[in-house]
Amino acid sequence: MGIFDFFKKTNTEEEKSNLNKGLEKTKKSLLSKLSTAFFGRTTIDDDFLDDLEETLISADVGIETTLNIIKRFENRVQKEKYNGVEDLNRILKEEITQLLQLHNEKIYNYANKKPYVIMVVGVNGVGKTTTIGKLATKFKSEGLKVVLGAADTFRAAAVDQLKIWSERAGVDFITKGMNTDPAAVAFEAVKHGIEINADIVIIDTAGRLHNKINLMNELSKIKRVIQKLRDDLPNEILLVLDGTTGQNAFEQAKQFTAATDVNALAVTKLDGTAKGGVVIGISDQFKIPVKYIGVGESLSDLMVFDPAAYVESIFE
Repeated sequence: MGIFDFFKKTNTEEEKSNLNKGLEKTKKSLLSKLSTAFFGRTTIDDDFLDDLEETLISADVGIETTLNIIKRFENRVQKEKYNGVEDLNRILKEEITQLLQLHNEKIYNYANKKPYVIMVVGVNGVGKTTTIGKLATKFKSEGLKVVLGAADTFRAAAVDQLKIWSERAGVDFITKGMNTDPAAVAFEAVKHGIEINADIVIIDTAGRLHNKINLMNELSKIKRVIQKLRDDLPNEILLVLDGTTGQNAFEQAKQFTAATDVNALAVTKLDGTAKGGVVIGISDQFKIPVKYIGVGESLSDLMVFDPAAYVESIFE
C-alpha cells in the first residue's frame, strides 16, 4: 500500500461503530432538539426556521454557517415537494453533507512525491502530539516508512512524548533537544527522510509562542528552511483543533490560518462533547478540508474524515 491509499475514506463496520459511539453526545443533543423543531410541522415558517437556527447554533455550527445551511435548506424546500418530518430531515442532512463535501473534495489531490511532509500546528492541549503519534503508528502499520521531527523545542514534554510515540510506533525520530532552533530540527527531519527514502515526515511545531507575530515568524521560518531541500514543502500544514472547545476552536483556526497556509484540519476529542457541529462550521468558514477526526482514545478512533458518514452518524 502507498501513502495515498491510506488517505482514502473507508466505511468498515468497525469504523461506523466507532464513529457512532464517538459522536453519541452530539447526536443525542442535536436529534432531541431537531425533533422539537420538526415536530408537527407541515409548513416551513419563520418559527420553524428560528428553531432550526437555534438548534444548529447550540451544536456550535457557528452563526455564519448556520445561516448558510438555512438558506440552502429554504431553497431546497421551495423547489421540492416534501411530505412531513422525514423529508425535511433528509433535505437538511443532504444540504449539510454537500456543504462539507464542497471543501473536502480537494484533500486527496496530492502530488505523489516522497517524502510527503506534514507540518502539524495547533495550541498546546488540543491533542497535537497524540494525533501525530497515532498517525505515525497507522502509517507504519500500513508498511510506510515514517520520520518524526520534534520541532516543538520550547516544551520538554512535547519532545519526550513524541519520542515515546516514535518508539511505540517503531519509526525514526529526529531531535536536537530543548531550546534549539525548530527550523533546524525540521530541516534535519526532512533531510533524513530524503536520505532513507521515507514515505512520510511529520514535523511537530510549538503549540504556543509569545504572540501571533512570533508564531507567524517561526512557522514561516520552518517552511523557508525545509524548502531548501525541496521547493514544494511542506505538502500539508495540518491544524489540530480540540472539538470540546467549541467557539474557541474557531478563534484558534482564525489565528493559525492568519499565521500560515493551513490546508488540512484534524478535529479531536469529539467523543467528549455535544458540540460536534464545530466540524461543519470550521470547514465551511475557513474553506479548509477536515482530514481527520478523533472520536476516542484508541488508535482506531482517529479516522479519515468522511462527510457523508459523519452527517449520517449524527442524524441516524
